[in-house]
Amino acid sequence: MEFMDKQNGTLGTSVTEFILMGVTDRPELKAPLFGVFLLIYMITVMGNLGMIILTKIDSHLQTPMYFFLRHLAFTDLGYSTVIGPKMLVNFVAEKNIISYNWCATQLASFEIFIISELFILSAMAYDRYVAICKPLLYTVIMSDRVCLVLVAIPYLYSIFVSLLVTIEIFILSFCRSNIIRHFYCDGLPLLSIVCSDTSEIELIFLIFSALNLISSLLVVLVSYMLILVAILRMNSAEGRYKAFSTCGSHLTVVIVFYGTLLFMYLQPNSSHSFETDKMASVFYTLVIPMLNPLIYSLRNKEVKGALKRALANQRKLHI
Repeated sequence: MEFMDKQNGTLGTSVTEFILMGVTDRPELKAPLFGVFLLIYMITVMGNLGMIILTKIDSHLQTPMYFFLRHLAFTDLGYSTVIGPKMLVNFVAEKNIISYNWCATQLASFEIFIISELFILSAMAYDRYVAICKPLLYTVIMSDRVCLVLVAIPYLYSIFVSLLVTIEIFILSFCRSNIIRHFYCDGLPLLSIVCSDTSEIELIFLIFSALNLISSLLVVLVSYMLILVAILRMNSAEGRYKAFSTCGSHLTVVIVFYGTLLFMYLQPNSSHSFETDKMASVFYTLVIPMLNPLIYSLRNKEVKGALKRALANQRKLHI
């Protein structure tokens, strides 16, 4: 169905579906990449689902730290599942087609999980600050109610932002093309095929991206600065090592996650391209959700202990 765009007088076509260009357009790479990404997604699902179950059922992991870790695993599982299965189908499908409604749903869902993760990482940094700098008041400050608020606010805020951005994009006219230069429905690739005026949505996009990234990163940086000061004031080497070890896993996750996002957003326009964004997106939408549970399980004695207890209980049940 054809229509005349009122804002610029161009003739366009109503879009009912989009074509995703995918990770690669080289046919010989599709089969091996399908195998690699299938393995990554399977490890992601098992790792994050295992972390959610483990932190829920093990009595030794009923602390604020593991409460936040459970929600981190939930958001990792969420946005990798929004992206992963559809991407895998596109490796074997003849045409990488995604319907108009599913594209909008994918964008909104991805925004909800990725924004939530930013602020859950901030909440985890604040939790580590309280644990190290105010250990005697830890249980009072990090009460169950406070922990619930620290995850509820990010979820509610991310739902608001994702709906606002998605609605603003999908009320625009797509008349330049229905081909998205990406492997999932993301904001900037969608805006590149819009024929209406995009200045308003681009400003909204820029404001919320900067606000989300800077505010959450600021909480992390301030928390770790205060933690570092507290650690340097400790007299015993054992105390310093213990304090560092409680932050090690979270700090590793933060550096990898924020490092990838900052790489994407701080590139100069001259070197910025969809191909570069695509590679960075593969890393933070599929690789990081796989790495996070591995980082926490490999570096954390309590998680290892909980896993051993869970496996021992399973063996007892089968005897």
